[in-house]
Amino acid sequence: MSERIYLSPPHMSGKELTLVQQAFADNWVAPAGPHLSAFEQQFCEYIGAPYALALSSGTAAIHLALLTTEVQAGDEILVSTLTFAGSVNPILYIGAIPTFIDSESDSWNLDPNLLEDVLQLRAKTGKLPKAVIVVHLYGQSADMEPIMNLCEQYGVMVIEDAAEALGSSYQGRHPGTFGRIGTFSFNGNKIITTAGGGMFVSEEKSLVDHARKLSSQSREPVPHYEHTEIGYNYRMSNILAAIGCGQLSIMEERVRRKREIYDYYQARLSHIPGLTFVPEVPYGRHNRWLTVILIDPEQFGADREQVRLTLETHNIESRPLWKPMHLQPVFQQYEVIGGAVSEMLFERGLCLPSGTAMTDEQLDTVISIICQIHEQRPVQ
Repeated sequence: MSERIYLSPPHMSGKELTLVQQAFADNWVAPAGPHLSAFEQQFCEYIGAPYALALSSGTAAIHLALLTTEVQAGDEILVSTLTFAGSVNPILYIGAIPTFIDSESDSWNLDPNLLEDVLQLRAKTGKLPKAVIVVHLYGQSADMEPIMNLCEQYGVMVIEDAAEALGSSYQGRHPGTFGRIGTFSFNGNKIITTAGGGMFVSEEKSLVDHARKLSSQSREPVPHYEHTEIGYNYRMSNILAAIGCGQLSIMEERVRRKREIYDYYQARLSHIPGLTFVPEVPYGRHNRWLTVILIDPEQFGADREQVRLTLETHNIESRPLWKPMHLQPVFQQYEVIGGAVSEMLFERGLCLPSGTAMTDEQLDTVISIICQIHEQRPVQ
C-alpha cells in the first residue's frame, strides 16, 4: 500500500529543532523560560494583541476565559453548534449551560440573525446569557461586526474560539482580537503546531495575569506554597514554546501553501456536478486550514461517506465536518437555535487532505480518485 496521505499533519520548518536544542542546552525544560516569553511576545506581534498567555491546549484557554470572567454554575453560554467538543466542554466544567446557535450558509459560522433572535427573546424574559463563544470555523472568520454590535447592545460578553483561524483576517484584523478574550490552538493538526498547546489573549492585562496565576496551580507570590483559589496545571512548557517560535516564523508561508492547496483542488474539481467549495466571504482572508467540499449525492453519484471510505481504501485520510454539538449524545438535553444548516453541512461536508507538505502528485492522486468515483469507474 502506498504511503499514507494524512489530513493535516505537522510540518516542521527545521528552525524548531535548533530552538529546542538551545532550550535543552540552557536547561529550560519546565513551564518557564525565555522561549515561552518569546513565543507569547511574538504571537502578540503577529495577531495584534497586547497580552498573551501560552497554555497546554485551546480547551484550557477557553476554560480559563470562563473562569477569569466569573462565569458561574447555571449561567447560560451561547455557542456555535458546528464546532469541536473542545469549544463546549469547558462550559460544562464549571456547571454553566450551553445553548447552541446554528450556522449561516455563507461563512458556515454562527448566524448573527439567530443570535439576535435569541438575545431579543432572553431580554424579554429578563435573563440574558453571560457570554457568547464565537467559533471561527475551518479558518474563516465569523461575521464579527454584527455579532459585536449585538453583544454590546445587550451587554453580553464575547469570547472567541479562533483555534482554526490563525492567519485569517476580518476587516483587516485577526480573529481572536475582537472579543474580551480570544483563544487559539496549536494541536498537531493545526496550521502551526507546538505538538499540543494553546493561547489566551486579551486587551485586559488583569485577565491575562489572573489566567496566568490559575494556569500555574494558583500559587500565591510568597516563598512557600500558598493557595487562595483553585488552580490548574495548564501552562505550556518552554520546550513546546521553542517549537512554537520556529513555527510562527514561517506562519505566512503556511497560509500561502494552504491557500494554494485549496486553489489546486478547486481548479480541478469545481466543474464536477454536485461538488461545491466553501466560499471566501468578502470581509476577510480565509487561511484555508482545511479544504472542505460539499457533496450532493444525487448530482455527484455518491455520498460523502462513500467518498471518504473509497479514499481510505487508498490510504488517504479525509474526514466529515464537525458533527453539530446539538446532535452529540452528551449534549442532547441542551437547547439549539436553528440547526438545519449545520446538519446539512455535516451530512454533505468532507475535509480533504490539506497538509502543507503535500506534493502536487499527492494532490493529483486525491483528485483522480474523486473524479473516478463521480464517473462511476473502478478506482485504480
